[in-house]
Amino acid sequence: MSSLDRFFHISARGSTVGREVRGGLATFFTMAYIVVLNPLIIATAKDAEGQYIADATSAPIPLVAAGTAFVAGVLSILMGVVGKVPFAMAAGLGLNAFVTYGIATQMSWESAMGLVFLEGVIIALLVLTGFRTAVFNAIPAQLKTAISVGIGLFIALIGFVDAGFVRSGSGVPVDLGIGGKLTSWPMVVFVVGVLLIAVLVARKVKGAILIGIVATTILAIIVEALVKAGGAGTPDAPNPQGWRLNVPALPERVFGFENPLRLFTEFDPFGAFASVSVTLAVLLVFTLLITDFFDTMGTVVGVGAQAGLVGEDGSLPRTREILLVDSIGAAAGGAGSVSSNTTYVESAAGVGEGARTGLASVVTGVLFLLAIFLSPLVGIVPHEAAAPALVIVGFLMMTAIREIDFTDYEIAIPAFLVIVLMPFTYSIANGIGAGFLAFVLIKAVKGKAREVHPLMWLVAALFVVYFARGAIEGLLA
Repeated sequence: MSSLDRFFHISARGSTVGREVRGGLATFFTMAYIVVLNPLIIATAKDAEGQYIADATSAPIPLVAAGTAFVAGVLSILMGVVGKVPFAMAAGLGLNAFVTYGIATQMSWESAMGLVFLEGVIIALLVLTGFRTAVFNAIPAQLKTAISVGIGLFIALIGFVDAGFVRSGSGVPVDLGIGGKLTSWPMVVFVVGVLLIAVLVARKVKGAILIGIVATTILAIIVEALVKAGGAGTPDAPNPQGWRLNVPALPERVFGFENPLRLFTEFDPFGAFASVSVTLAVLLVFTLLITDFFDTMGTVVGVGAQAGLVGEDGSLPRTREILLVDSIGAAAGGAGSVSSNTTYVESAAGVGEGARTGLASVVTGVLFLLAIFLSPLVGIVPHEAAAPALVIVGFLMMTAIREIDFTDYEIAIPAFLVIVLMPFTYSIANGIGAGFLAFVLIKAVKGKAREVHPLMWLVAALFVVYFARGAIEGLLA
């Protein structure tokens, strides 16, 4: 075996270098949107002074895009080399929105990033003390399976929503396309992409997901050249018939560069405590910590199970190393002023392509670093071309549901809540919290409290605080 094979255990995990490279490519293309979307979320929002963050921090959108790609690239490589698993990292969606609209509106952006940095340091300490790993191991195996299934539904929904195939409706929470109809060319491209990848996966074609993304992107470029659908528009002038996020077109230029290291001077670890009360600052850090803690845990379990890395007892090799790198990601995201970085559920696209080792994450990380210089190319892949991969991968992850014993209500009801609340609340942490609370409550009511691991009781108590944070914030106001 080559040194590369021995280091990453490629043959031992039944993979090949070719599969790992394809998997890394597939993961990158399903995640590349974050390089464009993260700056749109954080650089165009306003801080407590009413200034746009891009103005207050001298961080224009291209620079934030470069910082997003840089931090994601370094952390994905670190996850591959240290964790040796096919889990890529980038700025966490949901977390960045909470930081931008829930924290930065109460203080400066530098102070908000300081809180993110502190949250990462705290999680890293929890890993080094063994607490985070112990919590991971205390979760019953069937609840871990439910987390994997719930994430499958969740990322399928993300795919449908990102492509505009599912939208908020008139009189109903969600609806098909525009007014219950598929009336735009971008949606047609998405449907073709789903069907193409489905057929390729069913026929067990090597590189099915990556082939589907590339082919659908080419189709999108051709369609846009013919019909001129345009972008999604603005909140004041929406264009529901347009492409979501990126308008597919051959770029005018290939190369571009912004120095992402400039952003590492834009965070203040303790500024928040001078802007808001200490109690409120601690509550904000706690909310970040719980969300990051269990979003990551859910992703690691779900993607790890799909990759065949989770044992029958629910254990995962190198858990401590994986969680430590993820914790560093939160601190690095804060220090780099691009919001907390976390393990990405889209890594499942690479696993679906056959990736089983950290080499795939290294490939994804290198591509993110190249994206700093090749940002015009990253911007040509629309949601409608990448989202089909998420839908099919969601199906692949859902197949694990057969491992849950639905005749045993003590585990079936908590598992059900985990599975349905992840997509229904658009949050991995919400689903896990509801399932854990139901699990300990049912066990206690049935007189089986001793069967519950002590750490599960502690986690359940923390989730009570997490779900009650709105009331707590109201009391502090």
